[in-house]
Amino acid sequence: MRVPFVPDFLFDSIYTIDIQRLKARGITLLLADLDNTLVPYSVKTPTEEVKAWRDRLQAEGITLFILSNSRKPGRAQRFAEGLEVPYQGHSGKPKAKGFYSAMERMGVTPQQTAIVGDQIFTDIWGGNNAGVTTLMVKPIEFGTVFRLLRYGIETPFRTRGKGGGTL
Repeated sequence: MRVPFVPDFLFDSIYTIDIQRLKARGITLLLADLDNTLVPYSVKTPTEEVKAWRDRLQAEGITLFILSNSRKPGRAQRFAEGLEVPYQGHSGKPKAKGFYSAMERMGVTPQQTAIVGDQIFTDIWGGNNAGVTTLMVKPIEFGTVFRLLRYGIETPFRTRGKGGGTL
């Protein structure tokens, strides 16, 4: 039985995820949190590094899809359009409904889907609720005392996930 707050796999960043291993696991849709997973909160448009990562995913037959809880008007839409990937803003993570909606839209099952994110109580909990593979990355930046405290609370759950080398 899955533990709701424990990620399946841990990585330092999105760039250390072995894309070929994702493909070998049958993953064809990679849902990605936006803020502090793909880029820092302050970055408004996709970086060249993120675009190159998207290209590597696409070359392996994996679609990148931004699944964001951002409440900033237009944030997820503008970023996704700049990255030329589908998106869903105001996803309501950790509720599974947003995950199911994205999977239905893309025509895939939970077994074909993974989520990558930096937060236990939204990305990982939601992914586990929806039955998808959960990939946790370290936050790009902490920014506020609240985020640093949240990271401290999440640490015991983070340490129970498998290292990325076992993906």
